[in-house]
Amino acid sequence: MSSPSVRDIPVHPNLTQLKRQAKDLLRLHQSGDPEAVDLFRRYHPRPSDAPKLADAQLAIARSYGIPSWTRLVMACHMTDAIWTDDVEAVRALILKDPKLLVEDARGVKGNWGPPMSYAATAGRPRIVAMLRELGAQDVQYAFERACLKGWLDTARQLYDMGGRPELGSVMGPCETVNGDGLEFLLSLGAELADSDGDRLKAVGLIMETYSRDAKGKHKCLELVAKAGIWLPDTPPMAVHRGRRDLLEAHLAQDPLLLSRTFTHRDIFPPEIGCSEEPGWALHGTPLDGTTLLHLCVDYDEFELAEWMLANGADANALAAVDKDGFGGHTPIYGTIVSQPYRTGVRAHERFTRLLLDHGARTNVRASLRKALKFAQDETLHEFRDVTPKEWGQRFQVQAWVNPEALKLV
Repeated sequence: MSSPSVRDIPVHPNLTQLKRQAKDLLRLHQSGDPEAVDLFRRYHPRPSDAPKLADAQLAIARSYGIPSWTRLVMACHMTDAIWTDDVEAVRALILKDPKLLVEDARGVKGNWGPPMSYAATAGRPRIVAMLRELGAQDVQYAFERACLKGWLDTARQLYDMGGRPELGSVMGPCETVNGDGLEFLLSLGAELADSDGDRLKAVGLIMETYSRDAKGKHKCLELVAKAGIWLPDTPPMAVHRGRRDLLEAHLAQDPLLLSRTFTHRDIFPPEIGCSEEPGWALHGTPLDGTTLLHLCVDYDEFELAEWMLANGADANALAAVDKDGFGGHTPIYGTIVSQPYRTGVRAHERFTRLLLDHGARTNVRASLRKALKFAQDETLHEFRDVTPKEWGQRFQVQAWVNPEALKLV
């Protein structure tokens, strides 16, 4: 039985980096490094005490779940050609090895799919057309991938090829909070529901997804409201929708609004499909018991954050402290550890500067605990009495830590 892959193959694998990995692995094995020796043992079918570079390349390929170095190289060439929109290079690869037309472009099963679906996900309509001429059959999946990413020209192209909205198709753009893709599917008659017809699952996904795109999320939620799905008239929901007008109305009724804290249920209402288990709301720094300003930081609501600070919000507002002593963190903690899956440049240092300009302290201390869903390490980690900088330095998955924001504190 083969070992499970220890690495996720990148969306766009880099052959130069992979060659370097193989050379480094060989060098470390020769020096007796235990991890390198173990990787050879697990991923090479015939491990040797004196491996060669070809052996290291095979071990690297198999550690990514790909059967051979040759197939990994082919995946690099295929994805390179698609990203550079090199129609003829993709054609040449397929004609040389026709099975590449149906195998996943990255050489291992994943969401990006075979070359036509991969090209649709990347918004490459010329390559989609050429692959269809060569006999690619993954039209429906490619159509849904184009909608998920909001490549409407490519989606229309695939619609003309026979791609159609199916029950659950909207879940893709709900996951990526791609308002354009969701609007396009709804215009074609798609039902705003998951594959079981549950409308609230679609709304809950928009609310709790890992994706971050403030404008896209606003559009998705307005489409939800337009479809007749009830959204609660609460301050946290106004933030989710990017509705300053609704926040102004709430502030007029409650002058202390911007200093109040909100529970997980307030921020992610189960009544509209959100989970009552906090872990399914895929954010970095805890949000349970935080202020609206904390919420703005996590969801990239920069303009709303500016408005709140101009209207009396405290840059040093403390989250509520639970019965176990966790909480008490300020909004600046959320600029350090946050969801890394964002549209465009991850620029949470902009939030850090904004908060610092409004007097945010960097020497404040708080106790936090966090477990991440869908991470290699899903265990609960506790951080007692840490500053914002220590919170970032010690966090269990450094990909969630913004290094530029960390420098500022």
